[in-house]
Amino acid sequence: MIRFEDIYETVKRHHAGADLELLRKAYIFSAVEHKGQTRASGEPYLIHPLEVAAILAELRMDPACVAVGLLHDVLEDTLTDADKIKEHFGPDVLHIVEGVTKISKIPFSSSEERQAENFRKLLLAMIDDVRVIIVKLADRLHNMRTLQYLPDDRQVRIARETMDIYAPLAGRLGMSRIKNELEDLSFQYLEPESYQDLLHRVEEKRSPATEFIEKIKTTVAEKLAQAGLEASLEGRIKRLYSIHQKLRRQRIDLEQVYDFVALRIVVPTIPDCYAGLGVLHNLWRPVPGRIKDFIAMPRPNGYRSLHTSVISDEGHPFEVQIRTREMHRIAEEGIAAHWKYKEGRSGPDKDDQAFAWMRQLLEWQQEVKDPHEFLNSLKLDLYPEEVYCFTPKGEVKTLPRGATPIDFAYGIHTQVGHQCVGARVNGKIVPLRYRLKNGDIVEILTSAGHNPSRDWLALAVTNKARNKIRHYLNTAEKQQAVEIGKKHFERELKRHDLSVRKVEADKAEALASDLGVGSKPDDLYAAIGYGKVSMRQVLARLLPAEKLDAAPAAEKPPSPITDAVKRLLRVGEERITVKGSGDLLIYRAKCCNPIMGEPIVGYITRGKGVSVHSQNCPNVVNLMYDPERLIAVEWERGGEGAYEVRIAAQVEDRPGVLAAITAVLASMNTDIRTAEAKTFDDHTATIDLTLRIQDLKHLEKVVKSIRGVSGVIDVERQTVGR
Repeated sequence: MIRFEDIYETVKRHHAGADLELLRKAYIFSAVEHKGQTRASGEPYLIHPLEVAAILAELRMDPACVAVGLLHDVLEDTLTDADKIKEHFGPDVLHIVEGVTKISKIPFSSSEERQAENFRKLLLAMIDDVRVIIVKLADRLHNMRTLQYLPDDRQVRIARETMDIYAPLAGRLGMSRIKNELEDLSFQYLEPESYQDLLHRVEEKRSPATEFIEKIKTTVAEKLAQAGLEASLEGRIKRLYSIHQKLRRQRIDLEQVYDFVALRIVVPTIPDCYAGLGVLHNLWRPVPGRIKDFIAMPRPNGYRSLHTSVISDEGHPFEVQIRTREMHRIAEEGIAAHWKYKEGRSGPDKDDQAFAWMRQLLEWQQEVKDPHEFLNSLKLDLYPEEVYCFTPKGEVKTLPRGATPIDFAYGIHTQVGHQCVGARVNGKIVPLRYRLKNGDIVEILTSAGHNPSRDWLALAVTNKARNKIRHYLNTAEKQQAVEIGKKHFERELKRHDLSVRKVEADKAEALASDLGVGSKPDDLYAAIGYGKVSMRQVLARLLPAEKLDAAPAAEKPPSPITDAVKRLLRVGEERITVKGSGDLLIYRAKCCNPIMGEPIVGYITRGKGVSVHSQNCPNVVNLMYDPERLIAVEWERGGEGAYEVRIAAQVEDRPGVLAAITAVLASMNTDIRTAEAKTFDDHTATIDLTLRIQDLKHLEKVVKSIRGVSGVIDVERQTVGR
């Protein structure tokens, strides 16, 4: 059990001369307030704030932040109020405690609208005082360490939230030590069978790997000493979750993981880093394409190091990281390592690069109104894989992997992006779909008067580019819809002998509000132009029913043509309705093939009715750039569907796997429509199955059962858009 005196001594060592009485007061206050409370493990509750404070002390956080670690639960779990904390510890401590308490109450598993709003709150809390999120990460880390004492359903929910939210946040803030432990702990609860299987396989290799590490450490230490380089060396075996990701992503076996073993070399200066790299490459042959210089081009989260992979004399590949002591501290502690504590004031330098990402992210996200798009773009920011490109003048631009010249152009300036007509990469003309690579020198070609097209949304990757393109298209398309809608509106009013000028002046705003499309006449015209509102609905509010030249839409029987088209598109069996609308033509999009129970969105197409997509469809982001054409759709209650769904299972190439999968499907009364297997040279295979599925729950059970078959590496649903 951690002792308060240990925490006190750690803070004293890192902050000599600081007033540490605040810590002792916080400890006593927390002990009194939590007296008699216990955790799910049966231990006294006080152990939790002590452990959180210890994590913060090891991160070298200032005394006020460590004190918050001791106090972070008193507002939520005791009768203490804010005034009492302010009286005893001051406004600075109260501010952080209140921030942590608010984050603790944020649910991240609710509807997309609520989820997006809660993420914005989290970002605002981080910008306001980054210590809030650092305390929350320390709190979550200790909770994950003791997760085994909670019921199974809470274990999975908390682990999923940790994997989706807190581990990526820690990584984006450069706090790799916390991120790595959070991922491994979450993996243990989210995929227990995969975790145990991989743990067993890694443990079998641990002893020879450890011997190998000690051997190369001795060799490298001797060579560095001969070169006059002072260095400390540390070896490690790759983390379980990181191995799991690589096996799944690259479809390889454990024996093919090149960085299963890694060596870290910490030296005093930057020149020593490059000198050490030379020693290594003289000693062993480097693996081509595996040398990365994150010192010259740091990652956006501040990480700096030299990476290389070499082949030992026995033919074993392994990774080597070379960095200075300060780089090592930043690599481990991230944003916490940037924290300064001088003359009684704590806080980061406002110009610190480590904080620029958060400010930029918040600025971009405030422009995104659609919650689905917001969450998708946030994931891109939390899981960056960077490429580093150069302008012709040598300026470095950091972009996500898969970025195109369009992203590069918008990274320079919005007008450069809008007027981009092509690009010259490394002196050669390339198409706009070209995927930029590390080291590319990019020159953007522009033409005055040129404007973005909708196709660019399928090419752009960065939030900035997508937001600027979407904003331009929204403006242009809405103006077009307004013009079309206004002409249709005026024509129909004249046909019914209504005064266009009088209706526009007196009733257009009221009509827009009444129909729920906005508050201005242009909103009404746009809705008519898009097809979101019919003129029959407008006229029904202007004329008595007997004066309309046809029955109301709701009573009008569907035409034979509409019936025929619906049968052709199998709309009748989809059991999907448009909220608040009558007999609209609806069809499921073929790109994602949504099934009963899956979250869906509707998109008004031009002349084809309403296209219904899964919210997770990759094409949704490209289609939904215009919110005016979104329409609410829902599954009808009652009854079951019958949907053909394609899934692909990556498996080990050995006898009996296909038979075991088909046996599992038979036991679940799941009809197999087609099956196809392909084998590969690396002793793996892919089994493609088309199944008859009733609804989303049925599909989830099927996928989970197949994943549980011995020899199955991964299972994923196949769609045209993926």
